[in-house]
Formats: sequence, structure tokens, C-alpha cells
Amino acid sequence: MKLLTPLSAGDLLLPNRVLMAPLTRVRADTQHVPTDLIVEHYRQRAAAGLLIAEATMVAGDARAFGWEPGIYGPAQVEGWRKVTTAVHAAGGRIALQLWHPGRATHPDLNGGLQPISSSNKAIQGDTIHTPQGKQAYPVPRPLRADELPGIIALFRRGAENARAAGFDAVELHGAHGYLLDQFLRDGVNDRTDEYGGSIPNRARLLFEAIDAAIDVFGPGRVGVRISPLVAFNDMVDSNAPALVAHVAEELQLRGAAYLHLRHARHDAPGEAELARVVRQHYRGALILNGGFDRETGEAAVQSGRADAIAYGLPFLANPDLPRRFLLNAPLNAVDEARLYSAGPQGYIDYPFLPA
Repeated sequence: MKLLTPLSAGDLLLPNRVLMAPLTRVRADTQHVPTDLIVEHYRQRAAAGLLIAEATMVAGDARAFGWEPGIYGPAQVEGWRKVTTAVHAAGGRIALQLWHPGRATHPDLNGGLQPISSSNKAIQGDTIHTPQGKQAYPVPRPLRADELPGIIALFRRGAENARAAGFDAVELHGAHGYLLDQFLRDGVNDRTDEYGGSIPNRARLLFEAIDAAIDVFGPGRVGVRISPLVAFNDMVDSNAPALVAHVAEELQLRGAAYLHLRHARHDAPGEAELARVVRQHYRGALILNGGFDRETGEAAVQSGRADAIAYGLPFLANPDLPRRFLLNAPLNAVDEARLYSAGPQGYIDYPFLPA
């Protein structure tokens, strides 16, 4: 299987192309420090070509789920260092996804602080879990231009802390309707300053964050995730192919390690076109993600549509996923009821294949 052959992605030498997608599992402690459960979770899955750790807060007042991990202070660095040490001892490689939720949170999760975004458009048609129960998303506060260097400083500090914690790379979370995506897509960004309007302007904040990470890690250890056709968090863009073309061109100029293209479904209309657009403008590694199984992932890599596939739910339920793919073995079913619960069940208790 070509999925199980090595891949060079920038400076990252990956033993296979079966990557673990970043997935929030809310197993950190109340101070957003990774716990021993998180250490074991990633250690078990070290056979992945690359583990991309879950969305991780770059600021202490950027909570959106409850017990997601952070990377903004010494305690989080020490917690993550236990993770990277365990993964490396097991022969793995691990990247950290740097994340700010922007408008996709609530004041009750952040000490009464109003969420921030590119504009004052609130998320419509959904609710958010808070300590007071499910609530509507509030109207966010548009960030002023003079505040944006401070946002970039958060991502830079996150990258510096990730390096101190022993990560092999970082991924900028520019997908799923979180802060960087709220600037990137014109369904939310209606600004008239240098961070709004044209695609280069809307992408400015994303690339300032990428450049900050590159300053820390070098371009060959920095990737980015975008999701131009994913509607999650009330998102849309008027011209996804043009947006992807610009992002791909800018990543090529920088020599970034990889572009991680997140799909709602890899076979949905328009998704294949985005991969073709990337190939026209970017020569680095292209990672696809979105409902792939063994066969469809292999076909995407064999055809050259992708260089690697990031698997989410299959990797959660199958810590030895590359071996199962090699043997074409049955997969464990996902314990959907425990995806966001506390404790080891549905997290570190999935069985491995017998030796």
C-alpha cells in the first residue's frame, strides 16, 4: 500500500502516510494542562506517520469547550512535554495545532469576556455548551487593527512554547470557523481595512500567524489547516477555489511543510477541485481529511490527489490503525457517547490487534 510508504513533508520524515487528525477530546485538567490520560492516548497512537494533536489554546481566555488543553504558560508546556517524550520514546512524531476560537465561544466560558472576531456577526443556527447550559452564540466584538499584533503575539508564544515542549512541528488552525478562519472567509469577514475585502487582505492575519510560527520552527516544520467548503460554525466563502489558490501560492513562497485540506466529506461536490487547485500552486505535502477509509485513502494517494490522509474517528478507535490497514483487519467501532466525556473509557481503552 502506498499509504504505508514513507513521506517527506518539509523537514518532517514520516514513516507512513496514515496521519492522525487533530480532534478535541476535552481530557485536560481545569487549568488546561494535559493529563496522564492525554499522555497515554497519544503514546498509544505513535505508529501514525504524524500525530497532529488537538486544537490547543494560545490564550487562557480563549476557552470554547471546557477542558481543552492550552499552550500559553509553563504548566501547559510541562504537561505537553510528558506527551512528546512518551510519543518520541514510542518512535512517533507529533505536531501541535495552535488555535484561538474567536467568536465560537461564550462569555460564560471566559470570565464574562465578550468573544472576538473579524466582524460583529454571531454564529447563527446553533448553540454552545456553557456552565449554565446550552446558550445562543453571542455577538462578537470586532478586533481593531491595532489589536491584531497582539493576536499574532499569542500564536508566536504558542509556537515558542510548543518548541519548548518538544513538538516536532506546529499546525496553524485556519479551519472550522475559528478565529483565523473568521478573517479568511468572506461569509464572516466584512472588514474594510487592510484585513478585509480582497483575498490577500483576508488571508493577512493567517499568514502573519504562519510567519510567526516559521520564525520559531522554520518553514519545514510548519503546516496549516483550512476548510473552505466546510459549513461548521456558520461559515461560507463566495469563492473557495480562489481562496485556496492564494493560500497555496503563499505557502509555496514560504516553503511550508504541508497544507492540510479539511473536507466535510472527501467525495462531496467541489472538494476534488480544491485538491487540484492546491496541486497547481503548491509543491509541498498535501494532506486530505474527511471521511476517508482504507480504500478511498489509498486511492487518493495512489492517484496523486493527496500525499497523505489524516484519519480522525478511525484513529480514535484504532490506536494501531496503520497495522490494521496493512493487514486489512477489521476496525473497532467508535464509542460515540464518550467522545467528549471525562475518564479513560472511549479514550485509552480501545483494543489493539493481537501481536
